[in-house]
Amino acid sequence: MAFLQLIDCKTRRYDDMDRLMDRWLELTEGKRTATHSVVGRDRARSDHYVEIVEFPSYEAAMRNSGLPETDRVFAEMAALCDGVPTFTDLDVVRDEQLCKATARRFFEDVAVGGDLALVDELFTADYRDHDIAKTEDTTVGSDVIKQDVAGWRAAFDFGFTLHDQLAEGDRVATRWTWRGTHHGDFMGLAATGRVGEMEGVTVFSFRDGRISEGWWTYDLLALLRALDVVQL
Repeated sequence: MAFLQLIDCKTRRYDDMDRLMDRWLELTEGKRTATHSVVGRDRARSDHYVEIVEFPSYEAAMRNSGLPETDRVFAEMAALCDGVPTFTDLDVVRDEQLCKATARRFFEDVAVGGDLALVDELFTADYRDHDIAKTEDTTVGSDVIKQDVAGWRAAFDFGFTLHDQLAEGDRVATRWTWRGTHHGDFMGLAATGRVGEMEGVTVFSFRDGRISEGWWTYDLLALLRALDVVQL
């Protein structure tokens, strides 16, 4: 279970604190167990800061706290604070990456499920698409997604296996495997009944909760080989 530690402090020497945190990162390279750290400043009180540190587990956090470098840097940190910093230990009971859920809905409900009406809910009207299989570097408009999905569904009975999803800021990367049976025209090739498979990665960028841009990279050559279009 993921674990969070909240460090609450007041200081008028944040620049010194920032440099101290950089030094801790250098000293603990290859040793620390913390995976993510965010520092926020109170908008109502400029000397009030809260740091949120994420760990894979409580046990990992305790190992991190037990590092000699952590003890030494914390003592220096406390000297920069107005008062003693306070700690709150939190077990994560709910963790949702909302953009990841939207990306997953595209693959499961639109691409595989065929719910093209859902595109208008998930994508911005000015969506920009970058697909290695297209002659144009960029195509624009949510209708592009509808046309692409309809074309693939007309040519194949297919499904996606989603292996990994990574989210950072307003972007979500999804690593997937596509597997389908060729039952309709595809790039001028009549139905062959062959089964093809390819792996790929899609990166979606979001704006106001909707997908505004997408980059598609996938092994189209593997699919064409499976359909006996090319031979290597």
